[in-house]
Amino acid sequence: MAIGLLAPGVHADAPAWRPTAVETMNRITPESVRHCVETLVAFGTRHTMSDAVSDTRGIGAARRWIRDELASIEPKGRLEVFGESFEVPKSARIDRPTELVNVIAVLSGTMPEATNRRYYVVGHYDSRAGDQMDRSIDAPGANDDASGVAVVIECARALASERLDATIVFLATPGEEQGLLGAHYRASQAEADGEDIRAVLNNDIVGDPMGEPGLIRVFSEGIPRNASAQELARIRSLSAESDGGSRQIARYIEEIASIEDCAVRPMMVFRPDRFLRGGDHSAFNERGFAGVRFTVVHENYNRQHQDVRIEGNANFGDTPEHVDWDYLAGVVRLNAAVLMHLANAPSTPADVRIITAQLERATTLRWLASPEPDVAGYEVVWRDTTDPRWTNARDVGDVTEITLPLNKDNVFVGVRAYDRDGYRSPVGFASAGRD
Repeated sequence: MAIGLLAPGVHADAPAWRPTAVETMNRITPESVRHCVETLVAFGTRHTMSDAVSDTRGIGAARRWIRDELASIEPKGRLEVFGESFEVPKSARIDRPTELVNVIAVLSGTMPEATNRRYYVVGHYDSRAGDQMDRSIDAPGANDDASGVAVVIECARALASERLDATIVFLATPGEEQGLLGAHYRASQAEADGEDIRAVLNNDIVGDPMGEPGLIRVFSEGIPRNASAQELARIRSLSAESDGGSRQIARYIEEIASIEDCAVRPMMVFRPDRFLRGGDHSAFNERGFAGVRFTVVHENYNRQHQDVRIEGNANFGDTPEHVDWDYLAGVVRLNAAVLMHLANAPSTPADVRIITAQLERATTLRWLASPEPDVAGYEVVWRDTTDPRWTNARDVGDVTEITLPLNKDNVFVGVRAYDRDGYRSPVGFASAGRD
C-alpha cells in the first residue's frame, strides 16, 4: 500500500488528505530570484576578505544588502533580523584576523509546544575566483552561491506571512569558501545553547540545471557523523546505516515534492556530499544536527571558482547569464514547501522501538507520544530492507503501541505523527527493545 493511503478499517478520524503549500509557493517568482542574484553579483566580489566598508563593492556591502532585504519583508515585524559577528584568526585560508558576520532572520513559531523546534534554510554569500586568496579580482558567484542566498531570502519572503507552529531560521553565511567558517560558528553556538535544530536545508549551487531542469540533487549522510561507539554498534546491529536523521529528511523532501507536485524534484544521493567538495550542512552534521545539501545534478567546472574570461570558444566564470531563473524559482518553491510542512507537522515520535522480548513473526511497536496538542494520530511505515524509500503506510490512530502482522525480520519499520490538519512528521526509525 502506498504511503499516504489508509488501510481498510483505520481510525475514523485519520486525515485521508494532505495539506498544501501551493499558495505559499505561488508567491515565489523567477523575477524575484533574479533580482537577488543580480544584486549580489553587482557587488563585484564577495570574497570573505574583501572590502567590508564600501557600500558598492565587497562582502560588507553584500551582507548589509542581505540584512536590509530581509528586514524589508512584509509584514514588518514578523522576522527578527540581525547580524552575528565573530572574528576568525589568521590561518592557511585567512591571511589576517578578520571579522565575519552571519546574517540571520528568525520566523518564530506560534505554538508554545513547538516553537523551540528549529528548521534552518542556508546559503553562503561569499564568493571566490580562481585563486581562493584573491580578494580583489571580480568574483561574481552567481550560481555559487548567490543562487543559494536567493533561496534563503525568497523563502523568507514567501513564509513571513504564515503562522507556523515551529520556528524557521533563514541563514546567510560568509567564509564558506574559506572553510565553512560562518556555518561552523553558527552550528557551534547552536550546540552550546542547546538549540533544538531538527533539519538544515543547505542550498549551494542551485541555479544552473545544465540540462536537468526538473531535478535537484539532495545529498544526505546515512550514519550520523558524530555517532559514539555505542551508537555505531547499535546502527550495525539494526543494519540502520541508511536511516540517520539526515537521510530521513532527504526522504521527507522527496515525499513533499510529490505531494506538492513540485516542478523541480529531488534526486536523492546517499552520500554526505560530492567528492573533493564540502558544504555548510556538514558543519551542522558534525555537531549532531540533521542536514542535507541541495545542488544541481550537473556542475560546470568552467564556471565555478574561475576567473571571468574567454579562452577560445569557452566562457569561464560564474556569471548570471548561466542561471536559469525558472529553475531557481522552482528550487525555492521546493524549499519553501518542505519548510512549511516541517514547521506545521508534529514532532517526529521519539524512542520508536520494535519489541523483541520473544521469538515471534508479528511486529509490536511502541513509541513516545509527540508533545503537540493537535496530534491526531500516528502512521506506521515500512519498506523492504533493500528499498531506499518508505513504500508502505498504515494509520493506527492515536495510540503509542500497536501490533501488526508484519515479519519484523524482513522489513525496516518507522512511525510518524500527523495532526488534525493532515501534516505528517518525518519518520522515526524503529530501534529494538525488550519493553
